[in-house]
Amino acid sequence: MIYLGTDHAGWQLKQEMKGVLTELGLEFRDLGAITLDPEDDYPDYSFKVAEAVVANPGSFGVLFCGSAQGVCIAANKVRGARAVTASSPEDAAKTREHNDANILCLAGRKQDGANLGGIITAFVNTPFSAEARHVRRLAKITAYESK
Repeated sequence: MIYLGTDHAGWQLKQEMKGVLTELGLEFRDLGAITLDPEDDYPDYSFKVAEAVVANPGSFGVLFCGSAQGVCIAANKVRGARAVTASSPEDAAKTREHNDANILCLAGRKQDGANLGGIITAFVNTPFSAEARHVRRLAKITAYESK
């Protein structure tokens, strides 16, 4: 399952990506914004998506905002969320292989939907490598989050 979320700055791109995800046969759930509201706030949707991803192991999140940075910062405040940005399928694959990232953050004002299907596909189809060095590093992050 892929959980989607956005504020007004990424709303149009999220709408486009829902069609792409359907074409790719990827199951998703839209957690908002459901309607375009120029006064909404990205943390509201970031927290919803991050909490859903953490509560459902093996799921993913895709968040959109103007720069991708705000949603990424907010999502990473949820314990267990590992939100990242990626600008290419290669970046997306590496974040999965090395960091076991579970939330992909995309810039609604800087990207068009044409390239994002490949980025999202690489993200959800690339497994975590589980190499000892990556497991060790993630364990340190998890321990720090637990303080």
